[in-house]
Amino acid sequence: MTLGDQLSDRVKQVPPSGIRKFFELAEEVDDVISLGVGEPDFSAPWAARTAAIDSLERGKTSYTSNRGMRELREAISERVTRYGQEYDPEDEIIVTTGASEAVDLAFRAFVDPGDVVAIPQPSYISYTPGAIFAGGEPLPVPTRAEDEFKLTPEALEAAGADEADVLVLCYPNNPTGAVMTDDELADVASFVRDHDLVVLSDEIYSDLRYEDDHASIATHPGMRERTIVFNGFSKAYAMTGLRLGYAMGPAGAIDAMNKVHQYAMLSAPTTAQYAALEALRSCDDSVDEMRREYDRRRRFVLARFEEMGLDCFEAKGAFYVFPEAPDGDDEAFAEGLLEEQNVALVPGSVFGEGGEGHLRVSYATGMRELREAMDRIEAYVSD
Repeated sequence: MTLGDQLSDRVKQVPPSGIRKFFELAEEVDDVISLGVGEPDFSAPWAARTAAIDSLERGKTSYTSNRGMRELREAISERVTRYGQEYDPEDEIIVTTGASEAVDLAFRAFVDPGDVVAIPQPSYISYTPGAIFAGGEPLPVPTRAEDEFKLTPEALEAAGADEADVLVLCYPNNPTGAVMTDDELADVASFVRDHDLVVLSDEIYSDLRYEDDHASIATHPGMRERTIVFNGFSKAYAMTGLRLGYAMGPAGAIDAMNKVHQYAMLSAPTTAQYAALEALRSCDDSVDEMRREYDRRRRFVLARFEEMGLDCFEAKGAFYVFPEAPDGDDEAFAEGLLEEQNVALVPGSVFGEGGEGHLRVSYATGMRELREAMDRIEAYVSD
């Protein structure tokens, strides 16, 4: 007997990360420009870093409340009112170790074995494994380039999501950069209410929307009581390594998630909580500056792909664009580009149905490298 023989069926069912597999290939190549990583190239705002340092110097290294520091939950509660969201810091918000932990808590709190979890695809790679680890049955809901990868009631109906128990949303979207308007979310909300689904809404990119304001499905009539909203500090505040996120929802739902959190994590990192508190209090200008720079890069990348003749819808959020691979074979294109031009992209197929034939291109890298990478892509396409 080996430990490998004793692995749970749920773990055996999940393949290794397609992104990780591709990055391992990239690590073997010298002089690589990576447009594959979903991580800001900025550092966290200095005020947030200073707050973290100060908390350590003052010896603030103990556990906090399981739900997170009260003053941080109050600051979060105040912050999200900009999106029309109102949550009581006392019992409707929980601070977690990254938004990823919040999503995992929700899967474990709301998914029973055999429950069907509808997941629009292409989507962030952790949702399907998360549903499986909780015992759920993922149901892919393909979205289409001609719809700008937005979720529609028709797509939900066609996939059989009327029989689902849970629906996962991620807008602005990773990997496509798609966003949804308030009216479009209203249509999805109607479907959700009609078929009595729970919604898990990952809004980690809410501050990185470039042409209009973020909209949340939780603000629609009858949706707040059936929706858990996730957010965090990794993307907008460039605090990926500090691992701090949060979830918001009705008190009973947050109580259930906190029950799992108490046993699994106890509390989010205290140092990171102090940094996040300062980020909310004084770092709006830094977020605005990063958003303007991302927008400049977004428009540059979209224009270059148009010049190359690669079809790409106008992504309006997050920091990704999702062009079509010239010959429709995304894996072959990504591998060839890496081998011949030392540029790393992520094949769209690793993000599930609907991603095939596309490429995820992250523009969260410096403009000089971005220009060089686009020149190399153009050379590869023209060859």
